[in-house]
Amino acid sequence: MPPPADIVKVAIEWPGAFPKLMEIDQKKPLSAIIKEVCEGWSLGNPENFALQIADATNFYITEKNRSDIKNGSILRLTTSPYQTALQLHERIQSTSMDAKLEALKDLANASRDITFAQEFINLDGISLLTQMVESGTERYQKLQKIMKPCFGDLLSFTLTAFVELMDHGIVSWDTFSVAFIKKIASFVNKTAMDTAVLQRSLAILESMVLNSQDLYHKVAQEITIGQLIPHLQGTDQDIQTYTIAVINALFLKAPEEKRQVRLRCTHTQTHCIYCINVIRSNTPINDEMAHQLYVLQVLNFNLLEDRMMTKMDPQDQAQRDIIFELRRIAFDVELEPNNSGSIEKRKSMYTRDYKKLGFINHVNPAVDFTQIPPGMLALDNMLYFARHHQDAYIRIVLENSSREDKHECPFGRSSIELTKMLCEILKVGELPSENCHDFHPMFFTHDRAFEEFFCICIQLLNKTWKEMRATSEDFNKVMQVVREQIMRALTAKPNSLDQFKSRLQNLSYTEILKIRQSERMNQEDFQSRPILELREKIQPEIMELIKQQRLNRLCEGTCFRKISSRRRQDKFWYCRLSPNHKVLHYGDLEESPQGEVPHDSLQDKLPVADIKAVITGKDCPHMKEKGALKQNKEVLELAFSVLYESDEYLNFIAPDKHEYCVWTDGLNALLGKEMTSEYTKSDMDTLLSMEMKLRLLDLENIQIPEAPPPIPKEPSNYDFVYDCN
Repeated sequence: MPPPADIVKVAIEWPGAFPKLMEIDQKKPLSAIIKEVCEGWSLGNPENFALQIADATNFYITEKNRSDIKNGSILRLTTSPYQTALQLHERIQSTSMDAKLEALKDLANASRDITFAQEFINLDGISLLTQMVESGTERYQKLQKIMKPCFGDLLSFTLTAFVELMDHGIVSWDTFSVAFIKKIASFVNKTAMDTAVLQRSLAILESMVLNSQDLYHKVAQEITIGQLIPHLQGTDQDIQTYTIAVINALFLKAPEEKRQVRLRCTHTQTHCIYCINVIRSNTPINDEMAHQLYVLQVLNFNLLEDRMMTKMDPQDQAQRDIIFELRRIAFDVELEPNNSGSIEKRKSMYTRDYKKLGFINHVNPAVDFTQIPPGMLALDNMLYFARHHQDAYIRIVLENSSREDKHECPFGRSSIELTKMLCEILKVGELPSENCHDFHPMFFTHDRAFEEFFCICIQLLNKTWKEMRATSEDFNKVMQVVREQIMRALTAKPNSLDQFKSRLQNLSYTEILKIRQSERMNQEDFQSRPILELREKIQPEIMELIKQQRLNRLCEGTCFRKISSRRRQDKFWYCRLSPNHKVLHYGDLEESPQGEVPHDSLQDKLPVADIKAVITGKDCPHMKEKGALKQNKEVLELAFSVLYESDEYLNFIAPDKHEYCVWTDGLNALLGKEMTSEYTKSDMDTLLSMEMKLRLLDLENIQIPEAPPPIPKEPSNYDFVYDCN
């Protein structure tokens, strides 16, 4: 007879004694269980003891998380969180440097546990740490020359403990003094500072700025972008990542009027540093660095939103002068005196020139820029192109003005539509996503990258127009081809605008046609009845193959991230399916693993037979719990949960869309349900197409009849049969 569901068999350790094997009744109060364990080792005052998970995390067992105890778990009897917090509170105030250092090291490790953190914070531990930071430099100034490494470690562990305690969200960031902010900022402003101290200080500044508008103003007074830039010039990618994170935080919280000026200034300062230290570095860019660069890229593009959503005022003379400037550069028209020629003659001349420039409204081109988007941004791009690439601009305008009207590529209309397209491609105006790492290196290589990007693309558009021999009726078709050329070139993630330009040269209209033809052949779906019947016959085999692939991937396992309020303080956990497909093994990790994690290192188990359902998206309990946080669409699309027993859940947030599809497909396959992800459809189409082509390989150039051939009549005799006997 199986044991009751509430009884858990565990091993409990105590220093200097043999581990004790015992059964824990989950319905019994935890205090009673601890008392029973203490009596077994003849220990008094059971209220001063607690149980911990005996692994690297050392998390305390509480009434809230005791359900995490599984059969076979190893626990450790230790001092209670309150007693531990009290002891550490006293030890970190020791006059002995060695004792203080050891205590701070233990505090930094223990602070990861929220139960301990609550007790330590109740003892006013945060205030003690901030006082140590504020007075630390002065107190140990005389010892720095003798014990500089020790001082660096003291400060490093102090700041680490502070970051871990604040990460639990128990204490508000608004409670910190200006003196503390000044001290943290001073660590960042120093040129020669211990790497660990610098990392923690940058992380604290980022959290302060993101969590409090009031602290943003205080931090902004203490630290400038210019003081952060030198940290990008080193070779330590972690420091570079933390630095960009602080820069991003300052811009996200900055008032709109300051954001424009600061971000443009910073982009000018950082683009050369980025080129030298990141693009040309041999060190691969990690996910966190890629995310921060993506955020910085989004913030830079969002500077364009104001102009993109601003209509042109046809009565504004300054704006009208820009159009006059475009006309002057194109046709090298000398400024005529106001009284030269009649008004009708000048209007006729202007109308003729505006028609050559390709505006829709020849009489008043300002009307063309009242459409938003792209609004005034299109006019800005046109003026930049005319001034900085004058020869190319004049060539395009004059070349098209000499063509027949129907074959003319209208520069004005093309520029407006192209600007709108580029804003859509680069998602100008959208907020950065929490999990996206999709940045384009080339936009960090020029301080006017978007304008240069436009200049390359407008020349591409003109070239494609000629290759397609397009007429005015083909305008939308040309724009579709240009979009495809740009998207395919961006997919290669060129490191510079020159590389992007070279990539486009290999994507001519002829090449696009070849690519389209090839893709059409690969995805061709024959509609004849025999082919459809063959597809239906093969489909179950392919689906079984996909199912096996999904289950094999689940057996390999995946590292998942636990979402917290601060990205770089995120914890990791790993989950994998047993080879016999009967058990899910999972457990927490200290850091992201390099390769697979073996089953025996994952303490927790969930039998597949106990799984009731798979829940996705906003219906997941961890998405409902985090509703108060900034849970964006991308996170919701990666969330799924496994329901087991009555109301217990195992919650996941996949690292990317592919892993999300693999796991939801695999779990549904285990439950005998249909695999419905978009990747299953894609894999089915690809594999089915390949299998069909292989089976029809011998029938190339042979016409397949719509109906099967008739069965021939039986022969009149069987004399032709040879009797082998």
